[in-house]
Amino acid sequence: MALLNGKTCIVTGGAGSLGLAAARLLLQEGGNVMLIDHRVPELAQAAPSLGADASRVATAVADVTRADSVGAAIDAAVARFGKIDVLFSNAGNFGTVKPITEYPDEVFDAVLSVHVKGAFLMCKHAVARMNDGGSIIITSSVAGTRGDPGVYAYITAKHAQVGLMRCLAKELAPRRIRVNTIHPGPIQNDFQHRVEHDLSAIIGRDATAFFDSQIPLGRHATPEEVARSVVYLASDQSSFTTGAMLMVDGGMSA
Repeated sequence: MALLNGKTCIVTGGAGSLGLAAARLLLQEGGNVMLIDHRVPELAQAAPSLGADASRVATAVADVTRADSVGAAIDAAVARFGKIDVLFSNAGNFGTVKPITEYPDEVFDAVLSVHVKGAFLMCKHAVARMNDGGSIIITSSVAGTRGDPGVYAYITAKHAQVGLMRCLAKELAPRRIRVNTIHPGPIQNDFQHRVEHDLSAIIGRDATAFFDSQIPLGRHATPEEVARSVVYLASDQSSFTTGAMLMVDGGMSA
């Protein structure tokens, strides 16, 4: 039996590799999916790439840092599929790696705006339109459990998402809405490749090999491997899991 039969699922960062991998599995489990992203060309290609019945997939262009844009996207999802059952808050950006004295203020602001304010706004506008017993999943990172020199915006934002998740988990528990974070390590995708390309020049060695050496399982995750954890938290298989940080990092944080 499908784990999410007929449930309304929202995925932000929906045109990226993890968003698409999660959407594909949510659809396979019977869910209806609204993909949200700010990248218009990529979003236009996203829904057809899923190969699902067009009646079960919709898209909305939105900037998760703007309340009006988020509200319009939530309204569109509810109008199309009904009240929300699953919110996968997955939009993100990286920023840069620089010493604290050189870190650009505008980059710090932009990264926290997407990760922290974006997740906050998505939850703020979705919660009133959610069915009791639903699930909110926020993509944090292994970076949300550690510190590294120079990664000021990204690591700070990923820690902040855990605080947001914990507040929501306690507030929404009376409605049986579960709220959790997932914490991937490096993933085989374009986002990570861009990070590693820039980081290689900074650390003076191949960053991909460096990360693999830090992961006990010895490799990057595939988007599908991380997406399976999203489905677990979205479904009733995790019915007694809330306020949790689910590590999907190959043991990197151990």
